This record gives sequence, C-alpha cells and structure tokens, in this order.
Amino acid sequence: MPPRIPAPQGLRSLTLCMRPTPTTSTPTPSRLPVIQTANISNKEKRRKMKQDPYGWAQAQQRKNAHLERRKEIDAEEKANYGSPVHGITTPFVESFDSAGQEATSPESSESGGSHPLPTSPHLLNYLLTKEELERAIEHSRRVTQPLTVEENPKLDPVGAELEMDDHKEHHAKALIALQRITDLRNGSAKDRKHANIRRCIEEFGRHNTDHKLANSAPPPGRNQVPEPKPVRAGPDTGSSEVQIAILTTKIRALAKELEGPKGNRDKNNKRSLRTLCHRRQKLLRYMERKERGSGRWQYLIQTLGLTPATYKDQISI
Repeated sequence: MPPRIPAPQGLRSLTLCMRPTPTTSTPTPSRLPVIQTANISNKEKRRKMKQDPYGWAQAQQRKNAHLERRKEIDAEEKANYGSPVHGITTPFVESFDSAGQEATSPESSESGGSHPLPTSPHLLNYLLTKEELERAIEHSRRVTQPLTVEENPKLDPVGAELEMDDHKEHHAKALIALQRITDLRNGSAKDRKHANIRRCIEEFGRHNTDHKLANSAPPPGRNQVPEPKPVRAGPDTGSSEVQIAILTTKIRALAKELEGPKGNRDKNNKRSLRTLCHRRQKLLRYMERKERGSGRWQYLIQTLGLTPATYKDQISI
C-alpha cells in the first residue's frame, strides 16, 4: 500500500495520496443545465434523406399537415376567445341598440348581413308598457266621449252626431300623438338604456328562469339537502346574471360611443368603460364559481356571447 503523507495542521481539508486517480468510463458530470431538444441536426437530416427518401418525404408531408391543422385550431381558438369588451356579438346583444324595437339587424351589422333579432314590442318609452297605454287611452276615450241620444233623450240628434264625429276625430289625432311620444325609436339613449334594463330583468330574472330553464340551479352536494326557497315578492333585479346583463348593455353603449371619430380623446369614458368591464369580470368569476353547473350559467353565456376573454384574463383597454 502506498504511504500517505500527512498534511499540515491548518490544511486538514487536504489529503495527499500517492494513489493514481481512478479513471471511469463515464465523464465527470457538468454543472451546466442540460438542454434536451427533439430537433435533429442537419447532418442527421441529410443522412436520413439519403437512406430512405420516400419515408423522409412522407414524414415531411405529415409534419406540414400537422402544422396546417395547428394553424386552423389556433385561429378557431382565437375567434372563440372573443374580445374582453364585446365577447362574441349575439342577436340579443345586437338588439340593445334599438331596445328591442327592430325585428332585423342592419345590413352593416357586426355579424355580416341582415338577420332576425329578438324584439320587445310591449315596452314603450317613459317606463310604460303597451297594455298600460291601451288602458289609459280607453279610459280617456270613455271619459271624454259625449252623451248619445239614448243616454239623454233631450239632446238634438243632429248635434249629438256631430259632436260624436268631432270626438272621434280628436281621439284619432291624440292616439297618433301618443304613439309617437311613447315610441322608443324616437327616444334618447337614456330611454333605450332603461328599456334594455327592463328587458334584462325579464330575460334573466330568476322569477322567470326558474320556470323556463330545465336545470336552473346547480346540483346539490353529496351531503346537502335541497331546501325550499321562499316565494319572491316581485321581479328579480339583484341576482348576478341580471347585474351582468345590465352591465353588458352599458358596456356596449359606451364602447360604441368610444369607437366613434373622437373616441380616442375621451379619457374619462375610457376609464369608465374599464371600470364597467372589471365589475362585470368580478361578477362573472363569482357566478362561475357558484353557478357553473347550472342552466343559468350556460344560458347567460350563450345569450350574451360572453367568452373567457371577458372574465379570465387581465383586462386592459
């Protein structure tokens, strides 16, 4: 055995030995990170091309087909991802522009071409409905109608008939005037906003969707017992889906204004639009967590065209 040479007292960490350094077949492992790649070198490519040109051509053909299909999938995912402001425009969202008064979309619509839109002809201006207006018109007609000869025999028949014809003429003119006043097409943007809010309450309120949708509520947990809910005292105006729909109407109206010729200068409304989008994003995340397995969530997403871009990623406008 070769002799060992003791090291000095201060160099205990060193051990000198006369033995030869052991040589191994494996090299010393490097401390640099190992980078693995699936790409082959150009030399290997040329070798494979010479070795089997037909197989190499088939491999390249499969690779090109895969890349083309990957491009199509990426384009489809990008189209379905939508915009963080508009999402994907649906017919119900397009009907917000006319407050549900136009039956078809204009030729220059976002989805291309004219197509039918959902309407709400029963809604009128000044928070009125068509039934309320008809009742008020009938009441005013009966109150202002002159007496007939059957009701008062002392009246002159000719004069009573002239009064009745005059009343019918004035009533017809008043009816035309009321129709023009209460028509939402002649209203302002604020009137259309109030009408769209009423439409959202009718469309997404739980007092209607609980009876209309098959699986309106999410299924109960494993150890949960479904409890009967109290009867609503009126229309649902505060649920998450109603608030999301109302915010969508405001976002669309504000975004269309900012897309105008001078919208890039309106810094205040840009901030307002960003605030509305973030409020809708919070409500969508909450509803996804609570109602993702229910019909309410699916109906809301499909009707308003809300995509993952509206509630998953960071919104910067």
